[in-house]
Amino acid sequence: MHAARRSSERPYAVEISGLVKRYGHKTAVQGLDLRVETGSLTAVLGPNGAGKTSTIECCEGYRRPDAGTVRVLGLDPITEAAALRPRIGVMLQSGGIYQAIRATEMLRHVASMYADPLDVDALIERLGLDSCGRTPFRRLSGGQQQRLSLALAVVGRPELVFLDEPTAGLDVQARHATWELIEQLRADGVTVVLTTHLLDEAERLADKVAIIDSGRVIAYDSPQRLADGTRSQDSIRFEAPSGMDLTALSTAVAPGCKAVESAPGSYRVEGEVTPDTLAATTAWCAGLGIMPRNLAIEQRSLEDVFLDLTGRELR
Repeated sequence: MHAARRSSERPYAVEISGLVKRYGHKTAVQGLDLRVETGSLTAVLGPNGAGKTSTIECCEGYRRPDAGTVRVLGLDPITEAAALRPRIGVMLQSGGIYQAIRATEMLRHVASMYADPLDVDALIERLGLDSCGRTPFRRLSGGQQQRLSLALAVVGRPELVFLDEPTAGLDVQARHATWELIEQLRADGVTVVLTTHLLDEAERLADKVAIIDSGRVIAYDSPQRLADGTRSQDSIRFEAPSGMDLTALSTAVAPGCKAVESAPGSYRVEGEVTPDTLAATTAWCAGLGIMPRNLAIEQRSLEDVFLDLTGRELR
């Protein structure tokens, strides 16, 4: 798979500044700023109602901003839509596909609209659509519909592709095949903007993660750096006899560390985990003649960061 590389002439494929989007008296997006680097994969996360869908729809040209500016591949998605649409791919969660058309016919029809589309047969095989190619869209399973929508989004060799929940409803094998296709897109220089409710998907695929809440970007960095920024909240977990002196344990480990007994006999030492704090924890136990069982270091994950920043689970 090879993609067009005209977007590489610009450092940013998406540039959003001060975006505002209102629906009646409700403001869904409140002065949002975001820049997506060309050739990168950015995952957009946010609780329901955070404004991420409205933001992406403004980038796709489906919604007109009430204030602020949006540039996609250097173009205005509303006033320059005719020039932009041949250069981007859009995968929607629903809609946009004729219900009665057969899967393969729809894909070939869309491919025929582009000057240099991908090999349709190879794409069908890669996404496991060969067994349902003659089935009308309305009779496809949810997973098959998702895979066809993804194929329609990428068949034209876009410079930039927006993917909305690309693996929703897929089984494990289909999910991994989809991840591999998305990774290949990025390797070919395609910029990918991905909305997902799967934090493991964002951690695996994304170069950058944008967390949106209350209509604004509240965090934007690589998954690793977002987690590293809260490494002071890592913990050492182990099991031992219940009722140990938590104050003495906290003091023995390091200033700023806190020992808690989350359940009888289940201990957690919270704070920045270093070789010294780990050694101090085991030495304290050894001094009491206690063997800490099932000892493990629990590192902060993207899910932990998301919950801390938004106070809500990603659903």
